[in-house]
Amino acid sequence: MNKKSSVSLGPGAPSLILIFVALSMSVLAMLSLMSARNDLHLSERSVQVVETVYALNERAEESRRILDCMLARCASEAADDTDYLNRIEENLPEGIELVDGQLCWMETEGERTLECALMIQPLNGDEYTSWNCHRLITDLSEEDAWI
Repeated sequence: MNKKSSVSLGPGAPSLILIFVALSMSVLAMLSLMSARNDLHLSERSVQVVETVYALNERAEESRRILDCMLARCASEAADDTDYLNRIEENLPEGIELVDGQLCWMETEGERTLECALMIQPLNGDEYTSWNCHRLITDLSEEDAWI
């Protein structure tokens, strides 16, 4: 009384399985391609942002170097702290303001702005400035930031 049950697949079953596997592989390949393209776009955007930020930082450091030279000259010519601050106000480069003992300016490139502020150090030190504010601001909306 051995009864054996067998499941019989028709002659077209292997072809259907092959078609299903081929379609699944095609969908996975398309998803991988789309993911790779999105990763490439994101990487290119990241490179652009990093280059912009480095350019802004470079310009800010160059402005600080120019200000340090100007402050050194003012310090050597000044008789006291009041005279020092007056000489600084007279010799400030365009776009830089003296506000509450800080030299403030902005560096802009595209939609990004670097807000800079240097604290003026007392006359008796070796360094004339120290960073007080070095903040990156962007004019991009949330939708534009991801494009």
